[in-house]
Amino acid sequence: MTQEPQDDQSRPISRWAPPTSSPDVPPAGQSSPDNVVDDERDTAEVPLQSVPRPAIAPAPTAYSAPLPPALLPAPPPPPGASLPGFDGPPAPSPAAPARSDSTPRRRVPGPIWALAAAVAFLLGVVGGYAGGVLEDQDDMSSLAGGGLDPGSIETDAPLAADDASIVKVAATLLPSTVQIFAEYQGVEDAATGSGFVFDRKGHVVTNNHVVADAAKAKGSIEVVDHKGRRYKADVVGRSAVYDLAVLDVPEVRELEPASLGSTSRLRIGEGVVAIGSPLGLSSTVTSGIVSALQRPVSTGQTEDDTSYINAVQTDAAINPGNSGGPLVNLVGQVIGVNSAIATAGGGEGGEGGSIGVGFAIPIDQVKVTAAQILKTGKATYPIVGASVDVQAVDHNGALISVVEAGSPAAAGGLKDGDRVTKVGDVTVTDGIGMIVAIRAHQPGETVEFTVMRNGARHELKIKLEAQTENLA
Repeated sequence: MTQEPQDDQSRPISRWAPPTSSPDVPPAGQSSPDNVVDDERDTAEVPLQSVPRPAIAPAPTAYSAPLPPALLPAPPPPPGASLPGFDGPPAPSPAAPARSDSTPRRRVPGPIWALAAAVAFLLGVVGGYAGGVLEDQDDMSSLAGGGLDPGSIETDAPLAADDASIVKVAATLLPSTVQIFAEYQGVEDAATGSGFVFDRKGHVVTNNHVVADAAKAKGSIEVVDHKGRRYKADVVGRSAVYDLAVLDVPEVRELEPASLGSTSRLRIGEGVVAIGSPLGLSSTVTSGIVSALQRPVSTGQTEDDTSYINAVQTDAAINPGNSGGPLVNLVGQVIGVNSAIATAGGGEGGEGGSIGVGFAIPIDQVKVTAAQILKTGKATYPIVGASVDVQAVDHNGALISVVEAGSPAAAGGLKDGDRVTKVGDVTVTDGIGMIVAIRAHQPGETVEFTVMRNGARHELKIKLEAQTENLA
């Protein structure tokens, strides 16, 4: 099938800090001295493989890059059917005998009204909570066949909505969040990032770019928990397409896994907390809001690790070293994996810090990708078999450069020069937007593409094909 872009111009804009020296981390089983604060211990010249910068401004020269295949999170569950008995207004009741004005009216005592209102409120709250629990159960059970054991995953919100606070979120999630040190270019601990305990079987989720070099070179990877204990880790599998990796760390089974939420319930403006090790400062907590949803972002440092994210945007401070850490809602559920930041520039050879524009991989996609990795060690994603221009700046749709013969795109009627303006019900303004929209579906799905061709609008149905990543 189509390959990732090979020309340098096709790579997204990305800045990262090269490693320099290794941080001072206590050996396994040894905690930090009482008179040393964790953050002080970790601040000394910590080398970072930092969060890649998203492609915000395309290069001025147009370049046609193949549309990379992509696995996507299962679409949100369809809304439930309407409740029985609400199909229409009730039939009129038989006429009651006329009541004379002299007939005294019976007054309902105030306490009864108050009791009825309280019962109605309670039923509404319980019904909403039960619906949320059932949605979580349905979501997790649908992934069971993909390598994810629902019994090992935590989905219940650890905090009550009326008792939520950043203080309580931090206290709940810090024990489930880890710092990650990985070998980079032959130097131990030269790359650092964050991660979180994913399940009760000793698996940790992080970004691919944190451990990619170590995985390729069979180098060392270790995780450090919030108490400074250090554990060896092995890579179960990783996805450059989604910038995700799953680590096997048997010793962290004693740690409580983070509770997994649902991206489909997020609302713009709701509060979130980012947890991780920015600039090597372990167990750091920052807060903000959900700034935007379904934000098409491309990240990566080479053509081999370019990822396209249907991201959650947040203004919670995210910096190099936060990569792979959890983005959490105010009831303590992980709703994203911090992966990228926009920067306003930085010193030569350095990395600009947070300007309040950070991006996280939606947890719904993380569940699907992690399930595939745990089952087969690899991730799968959908493709159409066409090249799309990811550098165009006119924002009038995604320009198709080449449609491969025998591909799903060709079978569906897509042609060279077509301009895709919609994928399903998602409006597409550019090539990256088209890639991300395709990845919102699963291989095997038939999706309607809206296409402009010679001034005329066409509706095409294309069945998405599966592509599996083969990473060393």
